[in-house]
Amino acid sequence: MSNNPYIVDTNWLSERLDDPKLRLLDATTFLKIPDKEGDVGVWSGRDAYNEGHIPGAVFADLLKDLSDPNGKLPFTVPPREQFVRVMEELGVGEGTYVVIYDQGAMVGSPVVAAQWASRLAWQLRYEGFDDISVLEGGFQKWKDEGRSVSTEAGHYPRAHFTGERRPNLLATKEDVKKAMNDENVVLINSLSPADFKGETNTYPRKGHIPNSVNVFFGNHADEKTREVFDDSRLRESFEKVGALDPNKKVITYCGGGIAATWNALILNKLGQKNVAVYDGSMNEWASDPDCPLITGS
Repeated sequence: MSNNPYIVDTNWLSERLDDPKLRLLDATTFLKIPDKEGDVGVWSGRDAYNEGHIPGAVFADLLKDLSDPNGKLPFTVPPREQFVRVMEELGVGEGTYVVIYDQGAMVGSPVVAAQWASRLAWQLRYEGFDDISVLEGGFQKWKDEGRSVSTEAGHYPRAHFTGERRPNLLATKEDVKKAMNDENVVLINSLSPADFKGETNTYPRKGHIPNSVNVFFGNHADEKTREVFDDSRLRESFEKVGALDPNKKVITYCGGGIAATWNALILNKLGQKNVAVYDGSMNEWASDPDCPLITGS
């Protein structure tokens, strides 16, 4: 298990920037939310990284390097061999610990969440690496505080990645179908209340998976300070839907398995360890007419 907190602040990171065991990863990816015409877009954050990043950080490309190149959906987990190779090239492996951040890059949205950083953190845990923290407030908070920014590409020595894949951290469509009627599983829709109720046209079909509950991933941090709320406030959101019951399993889902990892990380932080992420999420579910959806609350 990790010796470091699930979420760390900028002071914590600043004090450790020169630690030779640190591996600082910039996981920035840009997602354009649907406009009135329904247009969406997603692109790598590599150019943004080149324009400025936290000193020493290396860029981890979730879109191009850390997703399945043959996947039918964007951002599905890549083959383990691919993921391990990329991590080793980035210097992540035995004897290191990882801090991940992003630029909060959901274009056109005020939501404060480290969903791209949490996505990579979840992938690392899925592949058996635990010593990971996500930076609170990400790069934007770092810059807002006047901390140093670099345009020099970071580099770490090649590492040896160990650990074994944990299938229990990933939920499939079939797992979710079974969970719909299992009182021992809490299905959490991590999208906005409007998406949950079916008031938007974001996905091929409207609504949410039957018997799932809504905990919006954007409600866990202060929009102005970019700080994550304290545990007592975070706990309220999940306790009311029964997600902190240690005797239950939780499956989080969203649009494409990104925002769901932020909810999963917060749940882990609050002590709920039995959490899986539905990797296909609504992109997969809503594309299959045999998968039921309901609208309203």
